[in-house]
Amino acid sequence: MTETKHFFTYVNRVMQTNWDGPAFSDFGENVNYTYGEIAIQIEKLRLAYDACGVNAGDKIAFCGVNSSNWGISYLSILAHHAIGVSILPDFTGEDIEKLVNHSDAKILMAGPLVAKKIKAENMPGLRAIIGYMDFSVLYAADENIKYAIEHMDELFAKAHPNGYTAADVNYHTDNLDDLALINYTSGTTSSPKGVMLTYRSLSTNVTFGQEWIPNDPSKNMVSLLPLAHMFGMAFEFLYQVAGGTHVFFIPRMAVPTLMKAFKECRPYLIFMVPLIIEKIYQKKLRPIVRKPIVRMLWNMPVVGKMIRKKVYDGLMEAFGGRVESLIIGGAALNSEVEKCLMDIGFPFLVGYGMTECGPLIAYTPWQQFKAHSCGKIVDRMQLRIDSADPQNIVGEIQVKGEANMIGYYKNEEATKAAFTADGWLKTGDLGVVDSEGNLYIRGRNKNMLLGPSGQNIYPEEIEDVVNGRGGILESVVVMREGKLVALVYPDEEYDRRGRSLEEMKKLWKQRSNRHLPQYSQIAEIEVVDKEFEKTPKKSIKRFLYS
Repeated sequence: MTETKHFFTYVNRVMQTNWDGPAFSDFGENVNYTYGEIAIQIEKLRLAYDACGVNAGDKIAFCGVNSSNWGISYLSILAHHAIGVSILPDFTGEDIEKLVNHSDAKILMAGPLVAKKIKAENMPGLRAIIGYMDFSVLYAADENIKYAIEHMDELFAKAHPNGYTAADVNYHTDNLDDLALINYTSGTTSSPKGVMLTYRSLSTNVTFGQEWIPNDPSKNMVSLLPLAHMFGMAFEFLYQVAGGTHVFFIPRMAVPTLMKAFKECRPYLIFMVPLIIEKIYQKKLRPIVRKPIVRMLWNMPVVGKMIRKKVYDGLMEAFGGRVESLIIGGAALNSEVEKCLMDIGFPFLVGYGMTECGPLIAYTPWQQFKAHSCGKIVDRMQLRIDSADPQNIVGEIQVKGEANMIGYYKNEEATKAAFTADGWLKTGDLGVVDSEGNLYIRGRNKNMLLGPSGQNIYPEEIEDVVNGRGGILESVVVMREGKLVALVYPDEEYDRRGRSLEEMKKLWKQRSNRHLPQYSQIAEIEVVDKEFEKTPKKSIKRFLYS
């Protein structure tokens, strides 16, 4: 097993060898950067950070939808040896403000939609808010800071009178064990969980990607998963930059937009949450494979092979025709979809990870992928099942190694609860392993739900909002066909002021959604006629409700 290479070791090489090569593009927009142009903008931002008094080890938050300038902002933070603070743009303005304050960030890089819902006066620790779409000043604590940001071009010209070339790029690679990123996985609780990841964690993920799925400047990538989540950040962005690929950013994950991007950009690799591939299957493949004549001939030696090849060709063409591997993660894949993909020989696999591991835990090349599994433990990590018989008796999946987080920022209680006494990270997921080391997830003892665009949704946070509406005693939030449904037990003694129960349901939904991010909006409220069944500790038995 090789040693982890620092992420910037790869980037330094790419800048030297691919200075004029295409790097970032915003799909559907006239925004394009070469690697050299990225390096120059990174240097300008670093000089502005210096002028703002932001030093190595200080925090810089960034919050916005996927874009080239999101990527440049993040790279500039790491290049400055500051600590990045990643915040999901779908959070409410109030939650974004809370997390900026909790993180002790000195600068916030904000996208335009985020900028509209936050107020600088609610974040007194900030020295500046920079709009990353054009790197303009949205707020500055004083005139000197405002001047520095607005005149970063002049600072750059003064610092580099002879220009800035690939030879000038030499990002630090001697800080593997320093804190690189605080990634917030939730926003509305009183004790936020900011996952602290070192350069080693980020770099071991990038190193694994480069060794197992090598890429290069000849390849294209479509960045469709939210970059504020580790799956998208690590493998649709950092690992791609490390290989010098051309990354096309898509701000919102809508299936029609994705299919257009795949056709035009022709990516070599696609990362996808199960819900998206399942929607594509339902729309494009299921109508074909469920035809009686096709089902009858599907497994025939000659005709069946021809039919399966036609289905394969159609799907491959829809994805742009150059896909070497489709990697699915975030939740279990529907068994019907999985079987169809295996029958046609499509190059797909299901992996497994979590934010706290930056994110990858298990993976195997598609050629060795076993049905219903999610791969084997990745390099530089160890896996154990907390069970007397890990091959047959389900137990909690626990991991240890270079990718593990070092804890939750300013949350010692949550950090302590996340690890066993002997230092293994408790994933909260249940599974078994076979004799070859393939991991099979059998259930989740965490309650997290996966949103349609890959967002982590925590039902307790939604329930906290729902339960605050007058007339509701308790609630349970469940996912049905990709939509969030709140099961509520009403207070019969509450004064509805003449409203019917149906009118109250509409009112509860409307008022709850005002306080929830877009990705965790309630689609429906369903009234239950009796109190939810509970454990002796008075916790609701969630597994009884769906």
